[in-house]
Formats: sequence, C-alpha cells, structure tokens
Amino acid sequence: MAPLLLQLAVLGAALAAAVLLLISIVAFMTATKMPPLHQHEEEKFFLNAKGQKETLPSIWDKPTKQLSVVVPSYNEEKRLPVMMDEALGYLEKRQNRDPTFTYEVIVVDDGSRDQTSKVAFKYCQKYGSDKVRVITLVKNRGKGGAIRMGVFSSRGEKILMADADGATKFPDVEKLEKGLNDLQPWPDQMAIACGSRAHLEKESIAQRSYFRTLLMYGFHFLVWFLCVKGIRDTQCGFKLLTREAASRTFSSLHIEQWAFDVELLYIAQFFKIPIAEIAVNWTEIEGSKLVPFWSWLQMGKDLLFIRLRYMTGAWKLEQTRKMN
Repeated sequence: MAPLLLQLAVLGAALAAAVLLLISIVAFMTATKMPPLHQHEEEKFFLNAKGQKETLPSIWDKPTKQLSVVVPSYNEEKRLPVMMDEALGYLEKRQNRDPTFTYEVIVVDDGSRDQTSKVAFKYCQKYGSDKVRVITLVKNRGKGGAIRMGVFSSRGEKILMADADGATKFPDVEKLEKGLNDLQPWPDQMAIACGSRAHLEKESIAQRSYFRTLLMYGFHFLVWFLCVKGIRDTQCGFKLLTREAASRTFSSLHIEQWAFDVELLYIAQFFKIPIAEIAVNWTEIEGSKLVPFWSWLQMGKDLLFIRLRYMTGAWKLEQTRKMN
C-alpha cells in the first residue's frame, strides 16, 4: 500500500509540475512585452469650458497643481454626479480655507456608450477647464488603462485615483495625505498611500454569501502568494501617489483591466517605493460593473500570469517611458 501511495504522490507532483510548465509557456508566449502608450489623435486634446480644443499636458512636465484627481468612468452618467458633487464641494471649501491650495479633477470617459462625457463636461462648464477636464477615449481600455491616460495628462504634485461611484468618502483624501507624509523621507520623491477597506472585512463577510466570501479569501491568498506582500486591500480604488511614483509605476504597467491595482503595487514593491495602507470610510454602491464569479476568475488568471510573466522574463521592469 505504501509504495502505491508513494507512486501516486510522485505522479501527482509530476502532473502538477507539467501543468505549471504548460501554463508558464502559455503565459510567456501570449505576453506582450509592453502595452502601447499610444494616444489617438482625439485623445491628445480636451475641450475647455467654451468647447474649444486645447492640448493636454504631460506627466513629464513640471507640476502646476498640488492635487490631481483622476476619475475613471465607464457608463457612469447616473453615478458620476453624486461623486463629483461631493469631491468638488470638498475641494472648493478647502481652497476657500486655503487659497494656496490648487487642484484639478480629470474625468476619463473610457469609451462609454452613454452620456458620461456630457455629464462630466457640465462640471467643466461650471467650474472652468482649469479645475475640471474631461478626456474621452476613442475605445474602452479598461479601468487601469483609463486611469493611466488620466495620470499621464495630470498636472498635480500628488495624484489621487478615485472611483466614479463615490464609494469612498472624498474628505478621506486627508487621511491618505497624512499617511503619505508619514512615509517621508521619500526615496526619489516616490511614495504611495492606499485606501483600505480591510477594517470592514468582518462586516462585509456577514452580508455576503459563503460563495462570495470564499472567492474573496481565495483572491486575497493569491494576491499575497503570487504578487503583493503586506497590503491587505489592494483593490480599493482610492489611492494617492506622488507624481514621481505615478510616472514610474504607470509607465511599467501591463494590466489594463481590474487586476491592474495588483500589478501597480507589485511594480512599486519591486522599485522599493514605500507604501502606506490607510483605513477609509467606504460604502458599497449599487451598479458595480463586476460580475462576481467571472470577474474573480479573470482576476485570478491575471494574478497568475503577472507572476509567471515576470518570473519567465516575458515582462521586464524598465525605466520610465514617455507616451507617443
């Protein structure tokens, strides 16, 4: 009996090794060395409040604002106004208290099929194009791709990623700013503060089905095992980066869909960029674009491929690249 069990164990290990080798080969063969940083001609401009075209700036220009807020938006005509009202209300009050504070909000319409751009442009008309700008992408790139396009057109010393659903209370940006400052001195002026919902985990488990809870724990394990150590919540859409950290990480990003956050933090840890994880106030908002099972499955595949593609050398981390 013992020799038979030993043979089965050896066979199982051999099969597992063969499967891993096959997946590694597929990951290597299907990898693109670097995602295109190309802008379509229409994506190089934004409309000012008068409806006239102006050329977008570049992240490689010197910053002229203290804070840039990048809001990726895909079919968000209904949820976007609530988020924009809260964000701009806070930002305007802060500027009234401190006239030296400067900001911009960049809404990136990721190829929406609804009126997202028109809804966002109303805020440009109300507040002026120096404070609110709308970038309309020719085709859908994915959340990571949309944020990258906004980041590369930003003017801020610090850049905040914020979801269009307004799930995170916008004034919590001050918590991220404090977390970022606590990381000083910043190596090469690079640092990241991640909003986190990890403190809400027990409450969310009580409201979720066993299946969704199992998927959540499985995803967290894969993130920890394959890619990112020490960050409990990689997927919160509320992240604050210094300009230098944003240019370094987003220039090296391959994943443009939902798992982009994991690769972003993987890249940051590779470059030894300090990261703070900060608890934020968060409320689940109806209208999520994620389909639970298939989205988790896609993200699980992306996590495995992130790890394998870097391990096999299919993807390599390079110095900052400029966009064409």
